[in-house]
Amino acid sequence: MTFQLPNSKLPDVKTTIFTEMSSLAQQENAVNLSQGFPDYQPDENLIKYLGEFSKQGHNQYAPLAGIKELREAISGKFNLQYQVDYHPDSEINVTAGATQGIFTIISAFIEKGDEVIIFEPAYDCYEPAIILNGGIVKTIKMLYPDYQINWNEVKNLVSEKTKMIIINNPNNPSGKILKQNDMDELISIVRNTNIIILSDEVYESITFDGKPHLTLAQYPELKERTFVVGSFGKLLHITGWKIGYVCAPPDLMKEFRKVHQFNVFCVNTPAQFTIAEYLRTIDNFQSISNFFQAKRDYLKNALKETPFQLLDCEGTYFLSAQFGSISDAKDKDFCYWLTKEHKVATIPFSAFYSDKTDEKVIRFCFAKKQETLDQAIEQLLKLK
Repeated sequence: MTFQLPNSKLPDVKTTIFTEMSSLAQQENAVNLSQGFPDYQPDENLIKYLGEFSKQGHNQYAPLAGIKELREAISGKFNLQYQVDYHPDSEINVTAGATQGIFTIISAFIEKGDEVIIFEPAYDCYEPAIILNGGIVKTIKMLYPDYQINWNEVKNLVSEKTKMIIINNPNNPSGKILKQNDMDELISIVRNTNIIILSDEVYESITFDGKPHLTLAQYPELKERTFVVGSFGKLLHITGWKIGYVCAPPDLMKEFRKVHQFNVFCVNTPAQFTIAEYLRTIDNFQSISNFFQAKRDYLKNALKETPFQLLDCEGTYFLSAQFGSISDAKDKDFCYWLTKEHKVATIPFSAFYSDKTDEKVIRFCFAKKQETLDQAIEQLLKLK
């Protein structure tokens, strides 16, 4: 008898669109504005500290929850930015990137038959984690051009089986941020329920035009049931370090740690010391928003000279656009054509919808060097 591969637990999952488009960009020698990572170096002090802490001997296992210095720095960050208190010992855990934190949260609570509400367009790590744990994905669509949540739809979708709601704020890929009315609606929906909220806030410090980031942790009725997920990769331009964190009330965190210890157990030790030390030098996170707003505005002003219809980018480091006046192709086909013929790689929005909804919208990443943006702009201006 020959070996037969067992049935796949994720039969519909293929290589991610991010890997696919980055590979195509490399193949075509195109400017890669598809995958969401910076192509410039982080602050040289981060690199210096990393070497120093490694030389000092911080190269062995860290505590399960993360080193105390970093947990205290995260606690201080929340207090500084939002006047919110998280206890560093019982309410904060360092993770191997935000994605690991998200997967662990879902694994700790979602059982077979539990329903989880997500909002599309949605980042691609939520649905597979839910399915792997036997959960049922329930989707709410936010649609072009406003990408607003229809809270009446959410109310109608909530049932006795609803175990969790996943929020992404600011939203990748649409660049939209939640407002006070959204928070009011969410509070009303979860009141008198046992619904857990997973709030993916990895772009929290990247909001524009003076618009504030509203963390769910600011609202007591939400904080008591919410995991807030953050990312130092996004915050400090070090996506390859894979260092993130989760914050939650003690009872929720206790369950999280039961799974975390058998998942990764702990996280890169010298990098934790490095980030803890670096955070001592930051007394205002507004500079991060200012840095990215300048890049957004530069790309936005250039693309106004093209036939693209630009979406309003309130946060994240993604600017998106509708290409209907350029082509009637499907969005993925258009991305392939743009990469091959105009040497600029982007991401199609249909990749963020489970049913591949095609609104002829694509996403540009502007977390790039000036020369990278200039190269892309030069090519895109030829679309006139």
